[in-house]
Order: sequence, then structure tokens, then C-alpha cells
Amino acid sequence: MSETIHLYHTNDLHSHFENWPRIKQLLGERKKLHKEVGEESIFLDIGDHVDRWHPFTEGTLGKVNVDLLNEAGYQYAAIGNNEGITLPHEGLDSLYNEADFKVLAANVYQTSGERPPWALPYAIHTTQAGTKIGLIGLTAFFQKFYSGLGWSLSDPFEELSRQMGILKEKSDLIVILSHLGLPNDERMAEDFPEIDIILGGHTHHILHQGSMSGNTLLCCAGKYGMYVGHVEITVDDSKNVVRKIARIYDTNELQEAPDERAWIDNMYHEGREQLQDPCVLLPENLESEWFKPSRLSNMLCEALREWCRADCAFLNAGLLLEGLQAGEVTKGDIHQMLPHPINPCVVELSGSELKEILLQSLNEEWPHIQLKGFGFRGKIMGVIVYDRVEFKKAENGIIREVLVDGKALIPGRLYKLAIPDMYTFGSFFPQIQRSKDKEYFMPEFLRDIMAWKLKQSYS
Repeated sequence: MSETIHLYHTNDLHSHFENWPRIKQLLGERKKLHKEVGEESIFLDIGDHVDRWHPFTEGTLGKVNVDLLNEAGYQYAAIGNNEGITLPHEGLDSLYNEADFKVLAANVYQTSGERPPWALPYAIHTTQAGTKIGLIGLTAFFQKFYSGLGWSLSDPFEELSRQMGILKEKSDLIVILSHLGLPNDERMAEDFPEIDIILGGHTHHILHQGSMSGNTLLCCAGKYGMYVGHVEITVDDSKNVVRKIARIYDTNELQEAPDERAWIDNMYHEGREQLQDPCVLLPENLESEWFKPSRLSNMLCEALREWCRADCAFLNAGLLLEGLQAGEVTKGDIHQMLPHPINPCVVELSGSELKEILLQSLNEEWPHIQLKGFGFRGKIMGVIVYDRVEFKKAENGIIREVLVDGKALIPGRLYKLAIPDMYTFGSFFPQIQRSKDKEYFMPEFLRDIMAWKLKQSYS
């Protein structure tokens, strides 16, 4: 007799809780429905459920996200880079203490080479009809960041190769929980044709009906809980997969959950309550300006250079989403101003390389660019603000000299430039991206060094 198995999957929620009531309602309804007709249902999250932009996630260091997954009946979860590298070591190590689901993170290790107690490389899920489903979780290979936080990360493809030999012996079908991104999922399907299904994340791609690569079905449900993925699998008497189809459900089209608006608002307000610790007493307003330097952006840039002990620094004013009012400033106020999971970074460059980057940073189009990704949680880039950098112009307006700390750059000398870590990704500054001489300061975010600077300046 054949068996029908249903996989429901979410990915990259990024603490966008506005869609969670409908997701929870849908999963509850489907679980009940499948149980009534004797079909198996499995609920899985593919990582980046946590995102510290939301005050409740920040205030609980992600533990509220684990509570939500528990309440919705999830059985398995992978970790994404937001769980893995935006929490301090102890934060990740204790994140899943109260989890009712299994955390699958095959390529995450302690520096001793042992697996952390909260992580399993794989799990075998046995259905009521006896079908054995092998599940492996893999997370994006940000080894430098993990090592900076006291973790070790193995190459996900090498790890998968090790685990596949075990799973092929123990499983009737194999499902990967992959927080690696679509290009890596496509490579995985090609390199490991014995994989039946890849549930993907990280690159926020949307595969409305899945995508077949050889015998492997690739699936993904976008981001922010806008969709819920559903894979329906039919297995014959011999435990062979004879049918697998994928679909996604648009949460905007789902029935509204009871009191969902009040629940969403309450999540935000409860989060703000978690962040009421006073930080500093301000004698004056500090305004945020996106299109011209301000005292606030200059202060953040100076703090960045000082924290990193660098020769100079620059950053984009759009990082500061709002200003601060005179009076008591709380941890929540600073979080609201700088919600980004962005770390300080230092890159070592020759004088000639630094000059080229600094000149490139003067691009007049940048302030108005609408920026997404790379940890940035704002809207636009904003003007570039500098600390200990000066541009000397000729009468015709052409820059004739670049000074660092009041002195002309020496082409062959090495300089340390402090920047937000997002400049090391994407196509902002190719020289920075290519440089091997980068140091990330972790686990501190920009908001942590801003709080440090405010206390220095006003205490």
C-alpha cells in the first residue's frame, strides 16, 4: 500500500513576525487534516528564523523565536547565518536549550572538533507506515565569522559527502535542509543525485512549484514568512518515491488569524520592554542626517575607528535610521537607531589601495541608492562620513591629495581602515572584498560601539 507524506517548510523569516499567526494557523489546520486521513506531516524550518533587528529577538537573543517554533509544532530546524554568526558564542550555545525540535547542523563544530550538544548532523524520521526519511542540515560556509565567535565550520559539501554514506544505508529517501543558497543547492543536486529533495534558504529564492534537477526536487519559500512551502511525497510498497510535487502558499491569501494585529503589535511592545536598560543621559538632541554629515554619524565613525584601533574610518550615514532625543537613552533606543547585525571590521591596505578606495567612496550616486541585504536593515545608503580622512581639492574642484590623520598617503605604507563589515560583501569595494587582510570584531555590532561611545562622551 502506498503512503503519502507531507513536508511543510519555512525559511528566512528574519523575525518578520507579522506573517507568523497565519503560518501557525495553517500548520495547525494541516496537521489535523493529515492526521484525520492517516497521512504523515513534518514541519521544518531552514534557518534565519532569528534576526536581531526585531526588539523581541534582540531582547531574548532569539529565544522567543525558538518558543514560536515550539508552539507551531516544528520537528526539525537548520540554522542560518543569523543564528550562527549574529549571536555571541554563549547566545548560540544556549539558544536551543528549550527547543522541542531537533536542530540539524552537520557542518557546525566546537573548536575542539566535537559537535555542540544542541546540534545533530542528521536525523532519521520514521513515519507511521515505516518509511525512513533521512534529514541533514547544512549552513552557509562563513568560516571566518564562525571562528571569530569560537566555533569551527566544515565545508558543507565535504560534510555532506561524509554523512551521505551513512544516510543511504539508513534511509528510504533523503531530504536536505540547506541554508546554502540556490546556486549551491543546484550544485548539490548535480553532485549527489541520490538526494530526493532539497529544502532551501539563504538566497530568498521563490520556487512556486519547485524545480527538478535530475531526480532531485529543489524547493524554497522566499523570505519573511511571505510563503509556506509544501512538498507532497508518495511512496510505494517497496518504499520507493514514485511522486513528489511542490507548491507554496501565499500567507497574504490565507485566512486572517484571530487577533493577529494585536499579537503582532504586542510582540514589538514586549520586545521594547526587554530593552529598557538605561544607557546614557543625553543633554541634547542628536539628529540623524542621511544626506550630510551630522554629529551623530561623525560620532559613530569616530567610535568605529577607535574601537578597531585603525588609522582612519568611513561609513554611510544611512546606517543611522533615526536620531536620539535629549534625556535618558535606553538600550532599546540605540537598537532602534542601529538595528543592523553589522560588525566592525578592519582591512589592511597599502597607501595606493586606500587612496583608490577613498576616491571611489565619493561616488555621487551612492547616497540615494536603495540598499538591501549584507546585514543592512535600513532604506538608503546615505552620504559617506569619514574620520581622520581629508580630501584636498584644487581650484577647479579636482582632488589633488588625500590625507589620513593630516598627512599625505604614502603609496607603499600599510594602513588600517575601519569599516562596517557589509563593505566586505557584494560589489561596494572590490579591493576590500578581495583583500585577505581583514579582521572582523565580534560579537559586537555597530550599536554596541555606539553605546560605548555615548557613555564615553556623556557620562
